[in-house]
Amino acid sequence: MNNPWNNRRPSARPPRATPLPRTDAPAAPAARGNGDELRLFGVNAVLAAFNQRPQAVRKIYLLEGLIPRMQPLLKWCVANRIGYRVVEDGDLNKLSGTTHHEGVVADVQRAPVLELSQWLQQLPQGPVLALWLDGVGNPHNLGAILRSAAHFGAGGLLLAEGSTLGISGAAARVAEGGAEAVPLVQLPATADAMAQLRQAGFSLAATLVDGGSNVFAAELPQRLVYVMGAEAEGMDRALAAACDLQVSIPGSGAVESLNVASATAVLLAQWARSRIA
Repeated sequence: MNNPWNNRRPSARPPRATPLPRTDAPAAPAARGNGDELRLFGVNAVLAAFNQRPQAVRKIYLLEGLIPRMQPLLKWCVANRIGYRVVEDGDLNKLSGTTHHEGVVADVQRAPVLELSQWLQQLPQGPVLALWLDGVGNPHNLGAILRSAAHFGAGGLLLAEGSTLGISGAAARVAEGGAEAVPLVQLPATADAMAQLRQAGFSLAATLVDGGSNVFAAELPQRLVYVMGAEAEGMDRALAAACDLQVSIPGSGAVESLNVASATAVLLAQWARSRIA
């Protein structure tokens, strides 16, 4: 019986694969943090996972026209007996649940979510910036936050106690590779998390729509955690009051505020600018 996976050498022109079985719904992503697989899509998301964690790659589906661009990945698959399959665009739509797959879908092992103590032990000395997400849930916002965090070299994304937020295929695609560059960190109870962070030299900055110090004029600490609120409700006021400083992004007043992903990019840029000013 023929193996349904095509492991031919990528330098050869592979035959067109049999279309994948029809499905009524896309495969559901695995639960975060239990070692299950994640279905990635998008060229940069898939290549970033391969470049950072090649051993995590489990299966690849791609359009024939994308073979030249994916040669290093496909050669690695051949050498390590990892299956890849050339399929049609419609098959990728079903596998990814979207038309925005950019011609490639990959099943990969999920990256582990770190405990706070483990993450702190791994940090370098000197300036470090991290983001504490207090209620952010939209996968596209998460992806945009990860992209900005990777661009400005943030050290981690800290998830509040009880958070179910995790990397999805949609978030990873929007992150354009940033999901592999910024580790996720699970926080303990709020008071304990704050105590551990402060002991490691971090200050916590609550980010408020209004009422905080002008972030463009504030003196930002070298080791800083920005605490970002939920998309609609903003951040918890008790949590904001418990932080070491409160900052806001001034604007024209033409709109109420920036959305959380846009605000994050501004805040990250301001911290990075303060390091080189």
